[in-house]
Amino acid sequence: MPRRRSAPTWEEFAREIGHNLSRARAAKGLSQERVAHLAGITGFTYQKYEKGESRPGQPMNPQLRTLVALSQALEVPLVDLLPTPFPDVTGGG
Repeated sequence: MPRRRSAPTWEEFAREIGHNLSRARAAKGLSQERVAHLAGITGFTYQKYEKGESRPGQPMNPQLRTLVALSQALEVPLVDLLPTPFPDVTGGG
């Protein structure tokens, strides 16, 4: 029986999304500014997303529209940007 991983915290989840964005961007050979432009967000916002933040000390929480725009800009399925398991939305973490 496979061992289940515990749910990550929102901070861990956001950091992993940032790593996934960074890997996808590097694989395409794009700059952060170019991805931001293609997705319709500022370069500063995109830089923070790659760090898994929206504001210092706050995990990123982009709108669904922004995540879809990033997946399109990077030409990867949205699911490839989202790590698993998901954080617990009902409490803690």
